[in-house]
Amino acid sequence: MIISNASYNKIKEGSITGRYVTHGQISEYLRNVAFDFEVIGRSVEQRTIQAITLGSGSQKILMWSQMHGNESTTTKAVVDLINYFADCTKDGQDILDRCTIKIIPMLNPDGAEAYTRVNANGIDLNRDAQKRTQPESQVLRKVYNDFEPDFCFNLHDQRTIYNVGNTDKPATVSFLSPAFNENRDLSSARLKSMALIYVMNEELQKLIPDQVGRYDDAFNANCVGDTFQMLKTPTVLFEAGHYPGDYEREETRKFIFIAMLGALSAIAYGLPESFDEDLYFQIPENGKLFYDILIRNAYVVDSKFQKDETLGILYNEELMDGVIQLNPKIDFRGNLKHFFGHQEYDCADPQSLTELKKNSRLRKLIFA
Repeated sequence: MIISNASYNKIKEGSITGRYVTHGQISEYLRNVAFDFEVIGRSVEQRTIQAITLGSGSQKILMWSQMHGNESTTTKAVVDLINYFADCTKDGQDILDRCTIKIIPMLNPDGAEAYTRVNANGIDLNRDAQKRTQPESQVLRKVYNDFEPDFCFNLHDQRTIYNVGNTDKPATVSFLSPAFNENRDLSSARLKSMALIYVMNEELQKLIPDQVGRYDDAFNANCVGDTFQMLKTPTVLFEAGHYPGDYEREETRKFIFIAMLGALSAIAYGLPESFDEDLYFQIPENGKLFYDILIRNAYVVDSKFQKDETLGILYNEELMDGVIQLNPKIDFRGNLKHFFGHQEYDCADPQSLTELKKNSRLRKLIFA
C-alpha cells in the first residue's frame, strides 16, 4: 500500500527525527497520541517500557522496535504508523477493524539513552531469547505469551556496509523469514513470513528498485525471531539500511513505514493460501561490499600508502552532547577492487583530490 509523499509528510512525526531517539521523546509522544498506552514493565535502570494497542480485529500483530538501543529508524517508522491510524482514513480503519496491533516502540530504553546496542547490563537482548536473563527480555516474552500474536514484526537497523547481492546498490531495506531449526526447513509459519516479505518487496521495488535485500537466515535459537518462529508464530525481521546520502535515515523510515503498512494490509485482507517459496528466495541475499568512503590512489599524494592500496573508511557513530557524530576511521587498507563506497575519491584525479582536501576530517585522517 503505497501512499503519496504529501500524504506521508502529513502523518510523519516531526518531533522524532535523526539517529538519537530516546525514552523521553517516546514517552512524550505517547502522552499526546490519540490511542491509550500502557506500561508493560521496566528496564534495568527502571525506565518504563510502554506498549500501545490499535484496532480490535481478529488478526493479532505484535511488533517491537529499538531492541538494540542504537537502532532507531524503525522506531521513527512506528510512530509514523501510529499517526497514520490516528488520521482515521477509510483504509486505515478497515485494517483496524480486521487487526489488533500491539506495538512496543522502544524495548531497550537504557540502550537508547546511551546509544548502545546492548542494555544497561551489557547484554544483547536479541541473544537472550532462551535464558531471558534481562528484564526487557522477560517483558517481551510476557507480552508475547499474553497477547498470543498471529504475526510478529522484529524491527531493527543494519549497517551501511550492506549491499544487495553483488551489485553496487545499497540494501536500503532488508527482510528475513527466520529459520526455526538448523536445517532451515520450511514450515507453515515460515512460509507465511515469506509471503509477507514477498508482498512488501513488490511494493518497495516500485520506490527503491534493486535496493531490497534478504538477510542471512543462519539459525540461532537465542535470537528472538528464531525463537518465535520455533513457537510457530510467523515472524518477520525488518532491517532498516542506508539510502544514498541519508545518514539520518529520514528517507529509510518512510520505506519501513510503507513496508509495514503493506504487510498489515496483506494480513487484514488475507495472504495467498499457497505460496511459492522461490518468490522469496529470488530476493538477493545481502552482501557486505560497501564502505562509507573509498579513497583510491592515495599514494599519489602520500608515499606512506602503497600503489595498490585503497583506503576503506567507515564511520563510527558516537554520542556527544546529545548528538550523534559520524567520525571517519580507516577500517581497511588494501585491494578493494570489488568494493563500493557510498562516497568515493580518486587522488589520481585532480578534481576528486581537490574535493577530498576540502573535507577537513578526511584530510586530517589521511594526510596528517
